[in-house]
Amino acid sequence: MSLLKLEECRQHIRAQLDSVTDFWLKHSHDTEHGGFFSCLGRDGQVYDQLKYVWLQGRQVWMYCRLYRTMERFRRPEILRAAQAGGQFLRKFARVNGGGGGGGGGGGGGAQWKCSFCLTRTGEAVKVQRTVFSECFYVMAMDELSRVTEDQELQLEAEQMMEQLVHWVRVDPSGVGRPELPGDPPSSSMAVPMMLLCLVQQLTDGRGPERRLHYRQLASWCVQQVLQHVQRGGTAVLENVSLDGEELPGCAGRLQNPGHALEAGWFLLQYAEQLGDPQIQKTAVDKFVKLQFETGWDKEHGGLFYFLDVDGHCPTQLEWSMKLWWPHCEALVSFLVAFSQTRDPQLLETFYQLYDYTFKHFPDSRSGEWFGYLTQEGKVALDFIGGPFKGFFHVPRCLYMCEQILDDLLAHKD
Repeated sequence: MSLLKLEECRQHIRAQLDSVTDFWLKHSHDTEHGGFFSCLGRDGQVYDQLKYVWLQGRQVWMYCRLYRTMERFRRPEILRAAQAGGQFLRKFARVNGGGGGGGGGGGGGAQWKCSFCLTRTGEAVKVQRTVFSECFYVMAMDELSRVTEDQELQLEAEQMMEQLVHWVRVDPSGVGRPELPGDPPSSSMAVPMMLLCLVQQLTDGRGPERRLHYRQLASWCVQQVLQHVQRGGTAVLENVSLDGEELPGCAGRLQNPGHALEAGWFLLQYAEQLGDPQIQKTAVDKFVKLQFETGWDKEHGGLFYFLDVDGHCPTQLEWSMKLWWPHCEALVSFLVAFSQTRDPQLLETFYQLYDYTFKHFPDSRSGEWFGYLTQEGKVALDFIGGPFKGFFHVPRCLYMCEQILDDLLAHKD
């Protein structure tokens, strides 16, 4: 491997992480009502004051992770912002989903749903019939507990996690999605991969008893994700039946390369923790290499957002666009895979992704990234933050890549 090229990548990624973090520190904090604005233009102007719980939780997590693990981000203003975001979430995000009066938990007692969207002052606007607001609430509370040493936050995260597992594996009624005769239950890859991410969050550095507590759940998540490898190992499909069979129609043929690549590095982390070479091989071959081969636009470069496994035009109108987050996940996946295997082909593909990503997404004016490009790679939407793009995918990618590159260069022999 070229040490000079790796060093150039590291220095550029480090500068990008500083720049991106500065943008959100400067423009996103609501010092009057708490929490964070995410709908931000290139000049940092707030164009909508709605607050999205996914993005609130993600920003708390990201600030805490940077503060906890990188010396240059161990700054009091970052900790204060994370604490203020956590207070806003705890005060406003949860809405009673029925079942009684107390805190969260499994099958008994109250079940807390988290809103998807709040007003600036914290009033609920919308609740989704999914589990993802709750997932990012868990991430935020657990990471915040680590920097504040507040055990109550850790307990809150674990209680919400138990509730999530109950909804996913025992009784989904608390999510609020009615069972309809024409819509049989199915398995979306997003759910088990997100739960696997949460297991890794809750167990990291917490001792063997925590890992033992979540070991069976982690194994279940991995097996559920692996069920999405279909057609004799030639495709990863976003949705399958509960027993791991292909579904009919557009939903059954749907491929989401970015999601599969993200699942790839989750699986690689799991394989490294367990010392499981077979899961590592499957992750590299099916969730990393295959997804790049499938998802890369050979004419214009970049990763497609959605694809149809049979080559039909996907019904998602944005299918051919190039979005920021799949490219972030791809960079992480290929660098994690290379760090574990030292396969030079993986590093070459990382460089290919790196060149495309840093040519097209960063915005020199704001110091942050655009999120939405046309198929040809031109900026389609020129805001910097929105209802789905906050302080998460870009800084998490840059943070992880910087750490991996630090390790590679430290052990270059």
